[in-house]
Amino acid sequence: MVMFPPHDGLQGGSKISDDASGPHNDSSHNPAISNDSVPRQFQCRGYHRGVHSHAYRPPFGRLPLRFYPLTSSTANNLTLVPSMHMENLYYFLAVLQIGVGVYLIWQALQWLGYVRRRMHIDPGFNAPRVAVFCPCKGLEPGLERNLVSLTEFNHQNYEIFFILASDSDPAAPVLRRVMAGSRPKAHLIFADIPQDCGEKVNNLRVALEQLPEDFEVLVFADSDSRPGKAWLQRLTAPLSDARVGATTTMRWFIPNRNDLATLLLAAWNAPIVTMLTEKGKNFCWGGGTAIRRSVFEQIGVLDDWRTSVSDDYSLTRALGRTRRSILFVPECLTLSFVESSFSGLLEFTNRQILITRVYAEKMWASAAATHFLYCLTVLLGLALTIGNAIAQRPAFHIAALTFFILLLSAIRSGLRVAGVTEILPASRAQIMSQSWVYIILTTAVPFLYLINVINSVVTRKIRWRDIHYELVSANQTRIVES
Repeated sequence: MVMFPPHDGLQGGSKISDDASGPHNDSSHNPAISNDSVPRQFQCRGYHRGVHSHAYRPPFGRLPLRFYPLTSSTANNLTLVPSMHMENLYYFLAVLQIGVGVYLIWQALQWLGYVRRRMHIDPGFNAPRVAVFCPCKGLEPGLERNLVSLTEFNHQNYEIFFILASDSDPAAPVLRRVMAGSRPKAHLIFADIPQDCGEKVNNLRVALEQLPEDFEVLVFADSDSRPGKAWLQRLTAPLSDARVGATTTMRWFIPNRNDLATLLLAAWNAPIVTMLTEKGKNFCWGGGTAIRRSVFEQIGVLDDWRTSVSDDYSLTRALGRTRRSILFVPECLTLSFVESSFSGLLEFTNRQILITRVYAEKMWASAAATHFLYCLTVLLGLALTIGNAIAQRPAFHIAALTFFILLLSAIRSGLRVAGVTEILPASRAQIMSQSWVYIILTTAVPFLYLINVINSVVTRKIRWRDIHYELVSANQTRIVES
């Protein structure tokens, strides 16, 4: 209770007995006190039982508001004000996330339908002369088996061009073994050290400048991927339609180990598969893209590559400038067997997001906002659930809403896994045995993505295959350290 200050006949700190009368016994000096007065509330509500409404009648009718005792309910109400605002914010964000989640599930269903339709399309008998380019650097898990898969396509009219920066690269002996047993003709090209561009881009540019004129279609592959035998035929078949600017596909990571960093890497990559759709604004993936040579030369990609670090985003930008479409070919989804440490995980994911910010800023900003709101909603829901539970206030409805948001994300991931297992039936058992990685662990991926976004805001430097680059702009790359 707040102590009363000295006032007229009442001395500071004096106790008021229950029988004490007012300073004036004359009833004319005792104005009536209304039923809704604060002292009356003391008696009715039972606060501070030692004081009753008839205990003390102030000479001026009632005490000023600042002299009334501060009750426990008032204090509780004051502490509840921030909590109420936070709950209102949470409800708004939760409804927003539920709406986004339902929309993304609908998109996932559309994606799954597109996958099933594409799986029943006959690629036909179109067999253009194809050049397959595979830049390499260093050793990696399954390298030789990955490279051998490039020599086993059922397409008859193609040659392979392996490219290294130098003959001293540890991958050179592996490439020579693969070339010795290759059915299609295979070439090994040394591109030398890059200047003001990425090493991979430099390798591709040098190889293309040496390419004979009789090749009609260019196909780009990665050394860490393992495509199937029908991959090349299915990837190049849609190019018979002149309206198609390029075709592309995506990778699907299979963890070689069960440590958290490797599993997070596989989960982080999985949602990218459903970013490519039937009619959306698709982008090229450097590990699986096909384009007619005539189109490639018309859109001026080689000029962009002279100062770029990203082969696929530069190709995407060039196609966009000339309003040419990019067709997603899900039936060419490519397996990639991975293992990673936490430092390797951050290096890879930070690099991908920083490159996206430099070369596709609108996509980066949209994804950053989406993941930030998701993380904020989930964290706020958890905080309010715990806080309300501790304060013995209702918390179940907040916990249920938060769980529902995570459930929507898991449902979307489940639809993605269903589509992938239909595309890759030979790997279905392995994918399903690790399905929890792609379904449950992906609910935590936005938090890793947020770290990548923050990194892309504070720096323009990346590390890629032991070379440090500074991405000044989409048209300017600086090699910091090799």
